[in-house]
Amino acid sequence: MRYSQPKHQIKDIINIFNQSFASSYNTRLISGDDEPIYLPACAQVPYHRIIFAHGYYASALHEIAHWCVAGPERRLKEDYGYWYAADGRNESQQAKFEQVEVKPQALEWILSSAADFKFNVSCDNLNGCFEPDRQAFKNKVLVQVKQTIKAGLSSRMQTLVNELSEFYQVPSPLCLTRFY
Repeated sequence: MRYSQPKHQIKDIINIFNQSFASSYNTRLISGDDEPIYLPACAQVPYHRIIFAHGYYASALHEIAHWCVAGPERRLKEDYGYWYAADGRNESQQAKFEQVEVKPQALEWILSSAADFKFNVSCDNLNGCFEPDRQAFKNKVLVQVKQTIKAGLSSRMQTLVNELSEFYQVPSPLCLTRFY
């Protein structure tokens, strides 16, 4: 499988997402200049915003994955009400981070496959006091990918997989051999 990153334009993922969900979920994908964040609609902005980091395509896919995990109640809370400890986590905090990140990163991997975009698992702890076991975490994410595909995708995920695979002309984006 070839991964040619230049074909992955930020405007394309924004258009695909917004055309799919701006009306039905009152949610828009927005390129940000800082750290990613999800902001629910409020008096000043009448729609929900998935703001991804620094215009990075991978960040857009990751933040969309978090949105796909979040249910209706969580989508009414800033950053879905999730626990998060910033980079520099200790071993206990890193274990908790990885526990809550397995499912979003599995969905990100599925979306990446549909977009023919190289997925990289993220331990997101560059300044921590120890080196996380990246391969062990990747294996957990892969198990979750398989479970998710076997169980069937949510309607939001299926919509995105269909739209991305059509746009990037990716046949059978959920073929399990794509995830090895």
